[in-house]
Amino acid sequence: MKKVGLARALSKVGYCSRSQATDLIRAGHVKLNGVVRLDPETPTHPGKDHIEVDDAPLAASDRIYLMLSKPRGVVTTASDEKGRKTVYAYLPKNLPWLAPVGRLDKASEGLLLFTNDSEWAARITAPETHLDKTYHVQINGFAELALLLCLREGIRTGDGGFLRVKEARNLRRGERNSWLEIILDEGKNRQIRRLLEHLHLEVLRLVRVAIGPLALGQLQKGATRALTTEEKKALDRAMGPIRPPRRSIDSPQFLV
Repeated sequence: MKKVGLARALSKVGYCSRSQATDLIRAGHVKLNGVVRLDPETPTHPGKDHIEVDDAPLAASDRIYLMLSKPRGVVTTASDEKGRKTVYAYLPKNLPWLAPVGRLDKASEGLLLFTNDSEWAARITAPETHLDKTYHVQINGFAELALLLCLREGIRTGDGGFLRVKEARNLRRGERNSWLEIILDEGKNRQIRRLLEHLHLEVLRLVRVAIGPLALGQLQKGATRALTTEEKKALDRAMGPIRPPRRSIDSPQFLV
């Protein structure tokens, strides 16, 4: 195993997030081989070096893989400067530090994963895995075939970007609005909302119902449960062979 920064070493074993580790190190709470280190980027060999936090040896936490049915109106962050309710209000209190895998914006709801396995989280969110994310989207209108084709073929945005979906189909219609099923295999900032806004449609609700083979199912809003062994294995198979992660769990993720 190659050397990593000291803060990264703490996050890799699931002790805390990298930003929390940085604060602990700068505050003098962390020793490396018996010496207090104040630089979060101090080169560290996690398999050989001895790390202590407040004089207690650092031990790897059991890996946890949790799903939450995120309610609408809460933000995906540990704390919020505006005092808004966060997804952490719904997590069981007796668990070690967990981080969200990707993001859902305040107005979006549905399946959100949490884990202390930073490398696994990085694989889930990495663009090169092309892991399907499935959404049910209510719009203030009706999607005819031409609009569905436009969503699949993609559009150029005013800033020179390109937005598309992998698949889009009608689910059901009401008198004034309808529901679509949209599948993404890439993650761009507010991708579905921006696409539909460009086509003069308003998103009334946006629910993530699946990540790869993992379905939200009947999990009630605000409820959590651990992934089963088979669900974890199915996600791993869907992602393909393990490759070196391009970013960590603490890196910025796009909102949907």
